[in-house]
Amino acid sequence: MRLLVDRCAGRRLAEWLRERGHDVLDASDMTPDPGDRALLQRASDEGRVLITMDKDFGALIFRHGSPRVGMLRLPHCPAADRIRLVGHALSRHGPDLEAQAIVTVRGDRVRVSRHAG
Repeated sequence: MRLLVDRCAGRRLAEWLRERGHDVLDASDMTPDPGDRALLQRASDEGRVLITMDKDFGALIFRHGSPRVGMLRLPHCPAADRIRLVGHALSRHGPDLEAQAIVTVRGDRVRVSRHAG
């Protein structure tokens, strides 16, 4: 899967995903920080699923007309927990994410908002 890992989600997560064969772009490698709009645009342009802990991306997509991309939004938690949650979410919701769904993980609950258009 083609992924863009936001800075807040962590370099350790990006490395773990690469080790499992994913094509990963780590926003931590982009200097200076391009900002949320630019990350969404890059994910859209390159067909990547965005992995983040930042709530601002939903507002950019739904209220401000930024491109819709598949997005996995994680809770603030230790890196080991994020890795476990991402592994679970990709195995269960990978096709949804590739179809531009927004998957939000909150503890043991997962909400999937599928793209209607």
